[in-house]
Amino acid sequence: MEKFNLAAFGRTAACVLLFSGAVGWAGAQPAPAPVGSAGEAAPARAANKLPESFSMHPVNANVDVSEAQRLDADSDLDNWLLNGRTYDNKRFSPLTQVNAANVDKLKPAALIQTGVQNSFEDTPIVVDGILYVETAFNHVMAYDAVTGLELWSYIPNLEFSNLCCGPQARGVVPGYGKLFVAQLDGYVVALDARTGKLLWKSDKAAILPQPTQFYSFTMGPQLYNGLVIVGNAGAEWPTRGFVQALNAETGKFVWRFDTTAAPDQPGGDSWSGDSWKYGGGSVWDTPAVDPKNGLILFATGNASPDLYGEFRKGDNAYTASIVAIHAKTGKLAWWYQEVRHDLWDYDASAPVVLFDTVDEKGHTVPAAAQAGKVGSLFIVNRLTGKLIRQSDPFVDIGPNFLKAPTETPAPYLPGNRGGATWSPPAFSPRTGLFYTMGINEVHFLSARPVQPYVLGSTPPRVFLGGSMALDLKNYSPNGTFSAINVATGKIAWQYKASLPMYGGALATASDLVFTGEMDGNFDAFDAKTGKLLWQYNLGMGVCTPPITYRVKGVQYVAVGAGGCHGAEEMMRDSGRPLFGDLLAIFAVAN
Repeated sequence: MEKFNLAAFGRTAACVLLFSGAVGWAGAQPAPAPVGSAGEAAPARAANKLPESFSMHPVNANVDVSEAQRLDADSDLDNWLLNGRTYDNKRFSPLTQVNAANVDKLKPAALIQTGVQNSFEDTPIVVDGILYVETAFNHVMAYDAVTGLELWSYIPNLEFSNLCCGPQARGVVPGYGKLFVAQLDGYVVALDARTGKLLWKSDKAAILPQPTQFYSFTMGPQLYNGLVIVGNAGAEWPTRGFVQALNAETGKFVWRFDTTAAPDQPGGDSWSGDSWKYGGGSVWDTPAVDPKNGLILFATGNASPDLYGEFRKGDNAYTASIVAIHAKTGKLAWWYQEVRHDLWDYDASAPVVLFDTVDEKGHTVPAAAQAGKVGSLFIVNRLTGKLIRQSDPFVDIGPNFLKAPTETPAPYLPGNRGGATWSPPAFSPRTGLFYTMGINEVHFLSARPVQPYVLGSTPPRVFLGGSMALDLKNYSPNGTFSAINVATGKIAWQYKASLPMYGGALATASDLVFTGEMDGNFDAFDAKTGKLLWQYNLGMGVCTPPITYRVKGVQYVAVGAGGCHGAEEMMRDSGRPLFGDLLAIFAVAN
């Protein structure tokens, strides 16, 4: 896996290019301060530090977003207020203006160039005609959601952080006149939704475990009942994963749930020695919320170290699991472990989705589902965590699947990227189908003995018990986009792509489902049959979750085309650049 040091990257300008020719400029920023061998920042050159917020045009829209609006987001036809559109993470829109009869008339209404050329994994947010976008390196911009005119930008002076898997950022969340951002350098910040100005910044030194540089955030935060809820990335470092809640008004710490079980907790006997203290369990994506039952539900990442598990013997609860905690206290409700004693980097990284389904007795029950790296959809009872059903595989399964790696490299399918990776799926209550992206990649895995981590040891080092190498010589990577019947676990239909599928899915009440491909195609399918109805090539990998919204009665569909992190080796010889910076807004042409 690639390791990133934020101090190695400079600041890029943020601009927007429209069909009308209007251009906005947000300026450039200097690189963060260099770091010492122990991860301590050298003194910054105060004279070179530029402002983090730039305002170009006033925002006069109503962007306050109350708790009641978020709770009622499902019936809101105009906005996209939460990362998953609604607290259940369904990514289902009730809009029907774009439908099978006119989807072939979708044309770009505006093209935005963010100025940040890197993988674009953000889910855009729309509030009253204002489009909020977060790029890699936590640049946040506000645009007119119809014309693409840039209104303001926030370009943070990020501190040093040991990043596991790139500088990706997956979105912001609005509320109470603020935008909440979870940053790569371990800070959570609140911005003024009208100006982009910094309102508060969390106390990283007091809140995060030490050493703080091992902890970063890539997920889009959740906002519920006055709490900003975030989970850490980076289980390739010796970290103890967590989900924590901060006060939305002040940024003060409220509670934390640790994703490795201590000896006095349920599942605490599933860790040997002190391995639970640095056992991983990242939380990569936005949690779902069940307001009726007061639950927060999320998926957890791999146990650490990857590949070699001799000094973390046991199942390693609560890693590679679907977890439910109580929203008020952060206390454990239940967990369901998809992969016990994970040795393959089979972390559960895609968001948990909530819906009702039938159990084995034919009774309708509240459910939670997660598309795993192992290539199956896991559907559990939302109140108990009991497995209802596991779907048929939506990717290829190789002969070494779930066999422990040895010191001799061997091919594994699914590889360590999945199955399903971080990409948010969609669920349509109209079709009863769950739409998920899939990856067919062979990786050569090998294990090597490593010593237990000594807490507080320096210098910081990656904690990996072997190697994971993509095999391009003997196997051509490809992808799937699958519709899974949640009542049976069977694959209803499947689209096969020439390259792995990243990004995300969007379903609508007009029985369309949208997704993007690594070759630059943005696709619309018949949600019931899987027939490809429309395709538009944006010239760069479409690995951004699409959204839809309405402004003044007109439905728009927006998606990013910034290339795909993880595609470096596959795209090296394609003759095209790996990364871009495009966000496209589509509407039906008259």
